[in-house]
Amino acid sequence: MQTTHPAINQNNLISPSPASPPQRLSLPLLFSQPSLMESDPRKQQPPKLPSSQPPPPPLPLDPPPPSSRSLRKIVVVASIAAGVQFGWALQLSLLTPYVQLLGIPHTWAAFIWLCGPISGMLVQPIVGYHSDRCTSRFGRRRPFIAAGSVAVAVAVFLIGYAADLGHLSGDPLSKSPKPRAIAVFVVGFWILDVANNMLQGPCRALLADLSGANQKKTRIANALYSFFMAVGNVLGFAAGSYTHLYKIFPFSKTTACDVYCANLKSCFFISIVLLSSLTLLALIYVRERPWSPEQRNTAAGDDEEEEEGPSESSPMPFFGEIYAALKNLQRPMWILLLVTCLNWVAWFPFLLFDTDWMGREVYGGDSNGNSDQVRLYDRGVRAGALGLMLNSVVLGFTSLGVEVLARGVGGVKRLWGIVNFILAFCLAMTILVTKMAESHRKFTTVEGGATVTLPPPGGVKAGALALFAVMGIPQAITYSIPFALASIFCNTAGAGQGLSLGVLNLSIVIPQV
Repeated sequence: MQTTHPAINQNNLISPSPASPPQRLSLPLLFSQPSLMESDPRKQQPPKLPSSQPPPPPLPLDPPPPSSRSLRKIVVVASIAAGVQFGWALQLSLLTPYVQLLGIPHTWAAFIWLCGPISGMLVQPIVGYHSDRCTSRFGRRRPFIAAGSVAVAVAVFLIGYAADLGHLSGDPLSKSPKPRAIAVFVVGFWILDVANNMLQGPCRALLADLSGANQKKTRIANALYSFFMAVGNVLGFAAGSYTHLYKIFPFSKTTACDVYCANLKSCFFISIVLLSSLTLLALIYVRERPWSPEQRNTAAGDDEEEEEGPSESSPMPFFGEIYAALKNLQRPMWILLLVTCLNWVAWFPFLLFDTDWMGREVYGGDSNGNSDQVRLYDRGVRAGALGLMLNSVVLGFTSLGVEVLARGVGGVKRLWGIVNFILAFCLAMTILVTKMAESHRKFTTVEGGATVTLPPPGGVKAGALALFAVMGIPQAITYSIPFALASIFCNTAGAGQGLSLGVLNLSIVIPQV
């Protein structure tokens, strides 16, 4: 009968009986000598290494650093956010006057904007659920990214050509409401919201797949996604502010589409080209291994870490899977969802009424007033657009420094808490800026005895623009850290990356509803 193996400590030392001093022995030679395992430990003689053979190197304790190719893949996938956000910036800066041009009544406005949170509430969890289980030979995420990009192009085409399609269907050229053009616009707007949610969810899930179990790489991937969102914002606001863009596409100006409409159409052409190019580059450069239900571990690329795929031993319906994911959520994930929900309760009013606040409260204009009030309101809206540009610049630079900031304050969770206090402070300061604008508001009398409101003093405008800029800091963290934490926590949620990010999206869209 074989005796018990001698104990081996972490320094590869044989620990025989006290009568024999400990001898150093390499691990491979230990298991290649059967006499050591069969003879009496007290009679063992440690083998001698040849003098010409150096001792084997110690086994590595740390995993190898991520390859540069892996980081390039993350950058390519994250750049899709620039194409998506370019279109959103055009919506924020150009769609409101376009809606007025089409004659859309105010009763339709709420219906139009409601499609955003509704599509986010339904589309992202559904797309995430099916992308976790997609068995296409092209991979799990790439088919949904390609379909979302095509749908965005179709939606943008419908929105840009709504006036032309309405005129071809029988709408008058007068300024009266154009019901057919309005119908085309609403359909295009709904498709755009659905397509954006179909595109963004799998993009973030693919970033999580490429990052694997590396938490630092997951945070970097989401920070890069936030950075490219800022790049798309800056490019979109710049394109929307250029009023002669239609001259590059002379065919965009038609009898049913004036100069403003032609500029919007030209911007959407650029949006289609930008998003299609970035998506095509990502689909070609980043390859996924096909996933099958029998696999427990899949890889996002040839040189990427393996990830744990969803279990398919007993397939569940979609809503049953959502219930199971919520039921199995651990306490950190519930806290993440709660903080994200409260976070977006604060963000949504600012994102929806930021330029309107500048026009009405800071500049004292009125979009429904007389010509002077409307002119002052427009000046305030343009100043708000400048504030959004500053906000996007700060958002981009902060996104690149998320890792440095996290190390400086002691972790990403602490960083997220700090920037939430910054957000609360900035929102409170909007009240102070509003009161200062009211107290410093001056009026003048023009020819004919009419009283006209003057623009606010430079100090008030500077304070308002400073708020826009500073809020780019918490916005960068909001666009990156929660998604990174959700990807890290998803292994304890009983679901894949796509479904977990879809659950996180519920905490974003529910406050908007």
